[in-house]
Amino acid sequence: MTTSEETSRMTPHAYETILLETDPATRVATVTLNRPERLNAFNRRMCHEVADAWHRIRLDPAVNAVVLRAAGDRAFCAGLDVREPYGQPDDVWNHEDPGELLSPKWQKLWKPVVCAVQGICTAGAFYFLNESDIVLCSQEATFFDSHVTFGMVSAIEPIGLMRRIGLGETLRMALRGNDERVGSETALRIGLVSEVLPADRLWARADEIARSIARKPPAATQGTVRAIWESLDRPYRAAVEQGLLYTRLGNPIGMSQVDRAALGKDEVVIR
Repeated sequence: MTTSEETSRMTPHAYETILLETDPATRVATVTLNRPERLNAFNRRMCHEVADAWHRIRLDPAVNAVVLRAAGDRAFCAGLDVREPYGQPDDVWNHEDPGELLSPKWQKLWKPVVCAVQGICTAGAFYFLNESDIVLCSQEATFFDSHVTFGMVSAIEPIGLMRRIGLGETLRMALRGNDERVGSETALRIGLVSEVLPADRLWARADEIARSIARKPPAATQGTVRAIWESLDRPYRAAVEQGLLYTRLGNPIGMSQVDRAALGKDEVVIR
C-alpha cells in the first residue's frame, strides 16, 4: 500500500471498474482491477476501461513503467463475469475477443508491465499475465484454467500461456480444468511467475521493481520490450534482423537520455 505522502503525489483517473493512478515522481502508473465483490471478473465495461488506461499510459510521457494489480484478497481475476452478458453482434464473424482490449501488447503498449497476482487467477485472467513483462505472485496465489470443466474450448489464453511456460505445462492446465490448481511454488518452478512473496509485501515489491525500471532510459526499456515480444512472431533470423534495426533506431535516443556523470553512482539519472 502507498503512504499518505505518496498518495498525495499520485494522479487518479475516473473509472468504474478499475483504478488508474500515475506518480510523476517515480514515473510509474498503477492499474488496479477494482471489482473485488465479483472476484475482479471482467465485463464489457472493464474491458473498455482497461483498453483506455493502456492508451493513456502509452501516450503519457511522464510514465515509464506500469504495475498491474487487483483489489481484495480473494482473487486477482476470475476471468469473464458470466453473470453479465458480454454482448456480441449477431454475425459470428464480427465477434470480438475481449483479450484484445485487456492485453497491453494488443494495445501497442511497450512500456514494461509488472503484474502482481494474489488469490485466484483463472481463465480470462491469463490475458493479463500472458502479456505482462514480469509476473509476481503471493504465496497463496492459485492458477488454473476452468474452461473445459464447464464444457468450453480453451484456446486463446493457452496460446499466449504456452509462450511463457511451454507446451506440456500449458496442455496439462488446459485439459485438467479445475482439477489442476497450480500453487505459487509450482508457478515459480514452471516459469509462470518469477518471484513469490508474502501477500503483505506483494504490492510493494511490484512497485519497487517498476520504479527501478522506470529510472532507466525509456527509449531503451520500451525498445527492449518491443523487440523481444515482436520476435515471438518471427523466425529466428528475421527476429534478429529486426532487433538489429531497433538497436540502431533506439540506442542513440536511449543513450542521450542517460546522465553520464551519474553512471558511477547508485542509479542512473534520466535527462
